[in-house]
Amino acid sequence: MSVLFECEYRGQRYAGLGLPVPAEPLTLYPVSDGQLRRAVLAGGGTEALLASVVSGGAPVTVAYGDPEVRYLPPLLPKDSGNSLITGFMGTHRSKFPQPPAPDEEFIAPNWLIKGFGAWLETNSAPLTVPASAVALLEEPEVGLVFVNDEQGDPHYAGYTFANDLNDIGLHLKNPWGWTPYAKLCDTSMTPWLFLGAPPESVTGQIIIEREGAVAWKGDFTCGADAIFQRVPDMVDNLFSYPGMRRPELVNYLLLGSDKASFHAGFRIADGDRVTFDIASHGVVLSNEVAYAPQTSTAASAGFTAWDRASS
Repeated sequence: MSVLFECEYRGQRYAGLGLPVPAEPLTLYPVSDGQLRRAVLAGGGTEALLASVVSGGAPVTVAYGDPEVRYLPPLLPKDSGNSLITGFMGTHRSKFPQPPAPDEEFIAPNWLIKGFGAWLETNSAPLTVPASAVALLEEPEVGLVFVNDEQGDPHYAGYTFANDLNDIGLHLKNPWGWTPYAKLCDTSMTPWLFLGAPPESVTGQIIIEREGAVAWKGDFTCGADAIFQRVPDMVDNLFSYPGMRRPELVNYLLLGSDKASFHAGFRIADGDRVTFDIASHGVVLSNEVAYAPQTSTAASAGFTAWDRASS
C-alpha cells in the first residue's frame, strides 16, 4: 500500500513517500500548499499523485526523529476554513442486534461536526479537553479524506486513522442534546495518507499509560467489515447535502468506533497517554490527554457593557 505525508521543516512545507523507518534518514520533497490537493483533483491515480510529490525542487535529507520536522494532518490547507472534521456515530455492528441484509434499505447513521481541520493534532501533541469533562472515551477510527473541486464535487484521496476523543459521560446524560458538547475535545490524526480504497479490516491495540505505567489496554477493530452500514452509502448520503460540497473544501470523515476503555470500567485522567498501536497498518497514534484549566470566559460581560452604552 502506497503512503504519502506532509510536514513542515524549517519554515518550508515538504512531502514524503512511505512510512518513516526508525533510525533511517528521511527524504523530504519541497511542495507548496495545495500542490498535492491539486494532484488529487487532476486524477491519474496513485502513480500520478506520487509523481507530484517528487516534481518540485531538490529534496532534503533529515535524521529520523528530527525535532524540527512537524508532521501535518493529510492534505491540510493553511486556511483552516477550507477543511472540516465530521464523524459518524453508532456505526459498528456490535451495537446492532444483527447484521444488515444485502438488500436492506440504507438508514443514515447519526453524524456530527467536530470542527475545522486546523483543530486536528498529530502524534505526540497533547489533546485538550474541558476541565468539566464527566468521563472521557478514546475512539480509534478510520478517517476518509476528500477534496472538493471548484464545482464542489468530492474526490477521494485516501484514508488515515484518528482518535475521536470525547466526553461520553456528558453524552450519556443527554444523548439527544449534549452530544455536540461532548465532542468538543481535541481530535488527533496520523499524518499518513494511505492511497487506496477504505480498508475492510483494521486491527490493533489501545494502550493507556498513567505516570509511565500501563493502566489499561485492549484490542480494537474498525474498518468496513466492522461497520453496520455500507460505507459507500454513508459517503454518498453525506455528500448529497450542498453544505458538504463547498468548492475546494477538504473533508475528513471519521467512520465511527466500537466500545473501548470506558465500557470496560476504566476512566481516563488528566495526564494519561492514549496510544493506538494500529498493527494491521504498521502505524502508531499517541497523545497525552490534558484537562484545560477551569476559567471564566466572561463572554457575557459585553452584554452589560452594551446595555450601558445604549442607555
